Amino acid sequence: MTEPVNMSDVEDREGLKKIEPILVRYRGQKNAVISVLQDVQKVLGWLPEWAIRQISISLGVPPSQVYGVATFYNSFKLHPVGKHIVRVCHGTACHVGGAEGISRGVSQKLEVEHGETTPDGLFTLEKVACLGCCSLAPCMMIDTEVYGRLTPDKAKQVITQYKKEERK
Repeated sequence: MTEPVNMSDVEDREGLKKIEPILVRYRGQKNAVISVLQDVQKVLGWLPEWAIRQISISLGVPPSQVYGVATFYNSFKLHPVGKHIVRVCHGTACHVGGAEGISRGVSQKLEVEHGETTPDGLFTLEKVACLGCCSLAPCMMIDTEVYGRLTPDKAKQVITQYKKEERK
């Protein structure tokens, strides 16, 4: 089993305090890796390396197992993400309907590439295989809201609206 993380090594002591109840609740439950990762990410917004080490210690599983689960599922984030996650669908229906143009338009509007977060920390742009909204193709999702039948200009307008709301 891994040695406990020295508090001087932990970049975010406040973050550790926030996740301690989760670690206590699941302590020793080796089959709870996904649940713990989900709960910790919900609290921290992402999964820092120190949190993965703490999860490993709490559950009694190797850090490589926790990291393996965290990297297998694309819903887990190993880097900080923006306040809003913009997912542009590239499934078959969306691809045929112009997903590449939607991606280019959103990327230009946000001034980031897929997988990147805007410098102000407001948006992270992701290219996804399918959002399951084929009848709305091409589409994108921002957080939990789906926007369909998009053109590059409509997609840019949606981003503009989010930016306006953030300035309020």
